[in-house]
Amino acid sequence: MNKYRTHSCGELKKDSVKKSVLLSGWVHKKRDHGNLLFIDLRDNFGITQCTIDKDNKNFSDLEKIPLETVIKINGIVLQRSKETINNEIPTGEIEIKIESFEILGKTKELPLPVFSDQEYAEDIRLKYRFLDLRRKKIHNNIILRSKVISFIRKEMEKLGFNEFQTPILTSSSPEGARDFLVPSRLNPGKFYALPQAPQQFKQLVMMSGFDKYFQIAPCFRDEDARADRSPGEFYQLDIEMSFVEQEDVFEVVEKLMVSLFSNFSKKKMLYKKFPRIPFKESMNKYGTDKPDLRNPLIIHDISEVFKRDDVKFEIFKKLFKSGSLIKSIVTKKTNTKPRSFFDNIDKWAKDQGWSGLAYLSIEKDQSGKIIGKGPVGKFFSEDSLKEIMKITSAEEGDSIFMSCSKENEIHEIMFKSRNKIGEDLGIVDKNSFAFCWITDFPIFELDKETSKINFSHNPFSMPQGDPNNLDLSKPLELKAYQYDIVCNGVELSSGAIRNHIPELMYKLFSIAGYEKNMVDKKFSGMINALSYGAPPHGGIAPGIDRIVMLLANEKNIREVTMFPMNQNAQDLMMNAPSDVGEKQLKELNLKILDKNK
Repeated sequence: MNKYRTHSCGELKKDSVKKSVLLSGWVHKKRDHGNLLFIDLRDNFGITQCTIDKDNKNFSDLEKIPLETVIKINGIVLQRSKETINNEIPTGEIEIKIESFEILGKTKELPLPVFSDQEYAEDIRLKYRFLDLRRKKIHNNIILRSKVISFIRKEMEKLGFNEFQTPILTSSSPEGARDFLVPSRLNPGKFYALPQAPQQFKQLVMMSGFDKYFQIAPCFRDEDARADRSPGEFYQLDIEMSFVEQEDVFEVVEKLMVSLFSNFSKKKMLYKKFPRIPFKESMNKYGTDKPDLRNPLIIHDISEVFKRDDVKFEIFKKLFKSGSLIKSIVTKKTNTKPRSFFDNIDKWAKDQGWSGLAYLSIEKDQSGKIIGKGPVGKFFSEDSLKEIMKITSAEEGDSIFMSCSKENEIHEIMFKSRNKIGEDLGIVDKNSFAFCWITDFPIFELDKETSKINFSHNPFSMPQGDPNNLDLSKPLELKAYQYDIVCNGVELSSGAIRNHIPELMYKLFSIAGYEKNMVDKKFSGMINALSYGAPPHGGIAPGIDRIVMLLANEKNIREVTMFPMNQNAQDLMMNAPSDVGEKQLKELNLKILDKNK
């Protein structure tokens, strides 16, 4: 028999009444009723209520021990009276009458409470992460993460995929975020890079004849922290498949996500077959390529209306003539909302640094004529309002918010406004998951500062069209078999059908300013392998952290990561990054420069 416990703290039920048991765990809570002391004992599996009365010789010692002391108790299982049953925990029908106890691990004074899930300063939580992880909510999040990864592995195997591991020490990539570099002791002056993603390796796996690959892959990017991105490192479900088209990848991922999210959440799936939304359409309808489809609001372009002579909204007309666009959002049956509702949204827009959101409500006067009510309603004739109604499908009783700005600004304004208005109206379905695919991304984008053409996403994506007869004269119009999967406004991953034709790859890289010899040098393994018979292939890599974040209903990725860094990419618990000694630097042929000199 195990000398520390016969049962876990989440195991005992009333069928164990009168049994003698051993339990070990942390003192979670104490309640002293004078002659009777209650102790909630906690381990990984749950909580069991234990009691000891004043007549027991151990009473005074147990009364003094601080919370989070690790103890072993020996006692008898008793059934609770009906009025004291706790239905909130699995062990709520019983309690343990303590006969003896032993301290297994003492504790110092706690820097943060474990029995409470109240918010605490980030630096304290991360410095004492081992204590933070004992707290119920975050402890459960990490258990959830483990179960999600285990479930994914089983599902991927069912779908015919093999799990392979790819190298952690590799070469630096000229594309994307900054690499973490590792100096080579055996090759002085040269560096490895930690992989930003196993992109090239998973493609090489396909070229090696392995048909379906997956990996729960660690990735390393020297990027600034965000709510949905950990600084330094993260994990992704890396997937690659041979002899597939875009829809084949979609089918596999949809099966996995529907199964995964249905298994780990009671929220409904709005779509079992995820909508396919072209990138351009997504930007026009939602102002973003990461739309939250739980929000029914749609953005409409009403710029053409401002060509009319009977529209007297001169500020917008003047801006429109100078190249700005006018976009709008219709809210259904909101003309009865108080003026404060509209003014608060307008004020919020001004607080964002914009000129505000103009608005009007569509109504009929006593004669049945369509009129605009609100601050800017008087600037629109009946005919111009009817044209707006036709463009936006607005009806009597609806309200219209509108904004005017340059194309590179209007998307952000309308995206944030759509989110704000949807939240204020309470029309975002919080009890659901809404997945979609964003497709047809442009291969290239123009850097507005340098006027240089760059790859917009993955440089290894296959362009749409006949690869043997592709018109490269207008590169900014080229689209790729490139896609993102989005859920509730969170981008889980980008993916693509890969360009497996070396000659075409050289041509595309040359448009982005890469000479052939540069491509050969930077991507030697990839280009060489492509030259020896490469299958058509494609894949994707959904972020594990973001999947768990959605399932746990958390807004910050830190809450589902066991040992995250802070916003400055520092591990406060292990004091990383840290200084290293002269001996180590000398072995690596490195020298630290004084920035002040």
